[in-house]
Amino acid sequence: MRILVTGGAGFIGSNIVDAYIEGGHDVAVIDNLSSGKEDNVNPRARFYRLDIRSPEIDLVFAKEKPDVLNHHAAQIDVRRSVSDPTFDASVNIIGTIGLLQACLKHGVGRFIFASSGGAIYGEPQNLPADEDIPLDPLAPYGASKVAGEYYLSCYSALYSLKYTALRYGNVYGPRQDPYGEAGVIAIFCQAMIDGEEVRIFGSGEQLRDYIYVGDVVQANLLALERGDNQDINIGTAMGTSVNELFMRLKAILDYKKDAVYYPPRQGELEKIYLANAKALEVLGWQSQVDIQRGLELTAEYFKERSELTI
Repeated sequence: MRILVTGGAGFIGSNIVDAYIEGGHDVAVIDNLSSGKEDNVNPRARFYRLDIRSPEIDLVFAKEKPDVLNHHAAQIDVRRSVSDPTFDASVNIIGTIGLLQACLKHGVGRFIFASSGGAIYGEPQNLPADEDIPLDPLAPYGASKVAGEYYLSCYSALYSLKYTALRYGNVYGPRQDPYGEAGVIAIFCQAMIDGEEVRIFGSGEQLRDYIYVGDVVQANLLALERGDNQDINIGTAMGTSVNELFMRLKAILDYKKDAVYYPPRQGELEKIYLANAKALEVLGWQSQVDIQRGLELTAEYFKERSELTI
């Protein structure tokens, strides 16, 4: 297949690009490098440094003629979405609509969308959260992902565009940036390796569904041919606390210090983890990497990276 991946220089997107190329697909990447890195882009992929809102996107579609669009470019910082919801909507809603229009114009048959199981459900009463519970985003970022799903559904109904929305848990693993918009696991790994203070906000008992990036990649491979017009959780169906992450990584990396606790961040969810029965039924997918093994692989990546930069 000919596949165009937005955000393909980023943490998740670049891992997906590698797997698509290894699977024999023809891949092009769009990324504005606002958070991604050109070094992450597979040398066998054609790279376009562009913002997804740029008019030049149309030229890329015309040249590449993709069969599939895999859309991972996004504004992913929840706190920035609160402080600047207009920018969040510009990238995540207007940007997605522009890509949908390009898909229609250039005959793209399938749209794979990176959604967020961690942001669209709010604080569900029943856990693990399945795809049928009411959506209740508590920040503009989550609202923008819900909007993206609704636009996909509209375009499917109006124009028969096939789509799959993958609702990720908290993705972690190699290539995650420990700075900026990073997840807690990358931040902890880098701080421990550098011998710096590890900060935990709140009690540390917040529960999240941490899903290894390799498992997310497999879902994106399966979504090339399965999951038509479906919204699907991609998670482990298990919650892991921040305190447990800290203790596991402390042992893996032989970190000698205790965590330092800070006041909780405003608006942070207490508990969210995702049911994954639908992913098995529709995609034939289930997570393969448990939290201990995933943390070991991630810690090893950060150790190797730190050694290379010394």
